[in-house]
Amino acid sequence: MTVMDLPLAGLSVSRETKERLIRFASLFQKWARTINLVAPSTMAEFGERHVRDSAQIYQLNPGPQTWVDLGSGGGFPGIITAILLHEAGGGWVHLVESNNKKAAFLRTAIAETGALASVYPMRIEAAPETIPRCDAISARALADLSLLLDFSEPWMSRNPDCRAYFHKGRDYQAEVDKAVGRWSFDLVQHPSVVEHDSVVLEITKLSRRIQ
Repeated sequence: MTVMDLPLAGLSVSRETKERLIRFASLFQKWARTINLVAPSTMAEFGERHVRDSAQIYQLNPGPQTWVDLGSGGGFPGIITAILLHEAGGGWVHLVESNNKKAAFLRTAIAETGALASVYPMRIEAAPETIPRCDAISARALADLSLLLDFSEPWMSRNPDCRAYFHKGRDYQAEVDKAVGRWSFDLVQHPSVVEHDSVVLEITKLSRRIQ
């Protein structure tokens, strides 16, 4: 795999960052032979479907931010964000992943790429006690929007400027309609750079509605 094999949605990064991404891609493909990190059917489009799709999160909120990545799994988008943070000269990603095998993969990926991140092998509900504060939250292919807002609320209530970024597919509007019954929030819908009928939902000013 070469630098040119990894599309980055028009993001201009240093050669060092690209080499980190290549090391991650190589490691991912090795581990994916024994651990179900992503659906096998998507491996043929690894660069576009996973790396580029994840890189767009950093594009929406560049800079030396502190992130919490929920259900990090195979490292998307959390590890990609943590590698791209080298371009900002700082920042950190807290990767929350309860599956011990996937957490072990994430630790190895951090060690081999120098990603600016740490791994928390715990349930998401327990993470706010260990990670007190963040600037941004991300999640990809994890849960319904209402549940994601449940997970995010402890951090967003502590930091009114915190922003959440959630990848969603073509049925995202139904999830938004359901969520507004329980939550008040500002929403920006960013068209996906990878799939024309998908979006990244940017959530701010989250608060529970009084029932």
